[in-house]
Amino acid sequence: MGNNGSSGAGGVGPVAAHGAAVDVHSHAMPLPLLQTLSDRDLADLGGVADGVVRLDPRVSGVGPRAPLPLARSQYDVDVRVSEMDAVGVDRHAVSLPPFLFCSTAEDRELATGIVAAGNDELATFVADAPDRLLGLGSVPLGWPEAADEARRALDDLGLAGIAIGSRGAGRDLDDPVNDDLWALLSERRTFVFLHPSGVPDPHRQADFWLPQLVGYPMETALAVARMVFGRVLERFPLNLCLAHGGGCLPSLRGRLDMGWERKDVARTTAVKPSELTDRLLYDTAVFSPVLLRRLVEDVGAEHVLLGTDHPFELGDRTPLDTVRAIGLDRSAERAILWDNAAGLLGLQVPH
Repeated sequence: MGNNGSSGAGGVGPVAAHGAAVDVHSHAMPLPLLQTLSDRDLADLGGVADGVVRLDPRVSGVGPRAPLPLARSQYDVDVRVSEMDAVGVDRHAVSLPPFLFCSTAEDRELATGIVAAGNDELATFVADAPDRLLGLGSVPLGWPEAADEARRALDDLGLAGIAIGSRGAGRDLDDPVNDDLWALLSERRTFVFLHPSGVPDPHRQADFWLPQLVGYPMETALAVARMVFGRVLERFPLNLCLAHGGGCLPSLRGRLDMGWERKDVARTTAVKPSELTDRLLYDTAVFSPVLLRRLVEDVGAEHVLLGTDHPFELGDRTPLDTVRAIGLDRSAERAILWDNAAGLLGLQVPH
């Protein structure tokens, strides 16, 4: 599958033991980063003791003073490691959550500066447990500096991969401004984790926690569809993993292919959309054994990686049981729990 092309924290680690697992979908919010934001009046830390942080909308992309959950393991490495031990997960590939991506910021200096500060603090965070944690750096999507920040995160900070949102600077992922980023990441075969960083039609999702329940899966499908029809995935062979099992995307494969076959405006690629989406990677955070089994049947176990969304309340709290419940053979199970991610993140894969 390739590797990250960098020589940092994700370097060669111990061979997987029986039951080993790598979780590629976990988040951290280091307190020094939040304090930096607070010093700039971009964060309210008054609720930290109660597990809440409030961020300026230019940073978070959500409403002003919206309470965002801040579990202790978002910033306390010892607590995180104990939680990993409790569920049998050996490694976390850690990324900042999407409300630290500055995805909707219109201020170029603000967006690039905060993303860079976030990468600095994430590198420090994972360095506190180098045998357990790997960092996935962020980039200022939609700005010309995105490729340079990815290069800095991989080369200077030693992070193991890159996490991206679903939009940035008012631009979609297929905007040409991002081409230098895609070229760098595809050339290096870097592991790239796509997490939705916004929702379509947000005013219709103001109730019932719908942005996370419905909006995020829709956003992932929309963002990846643009990467398909915008020829990003055809031009740049990315090691791209989609959060939440790809959201709505897997169920749209037939519809995207039909559009490609019948609508001239959608026939932008040499191959059907499903051939491109079948090359992608998908995490296991679908929260249904039936849906996870179907995902594995559709894309193959070699394209599925363990992902939990730890430590958010909508995360998978029994990830190993989730994978083992769908009745795969031992080889496929080990691929999902360890081998697939290990091969992409520079960890050893036993033979």
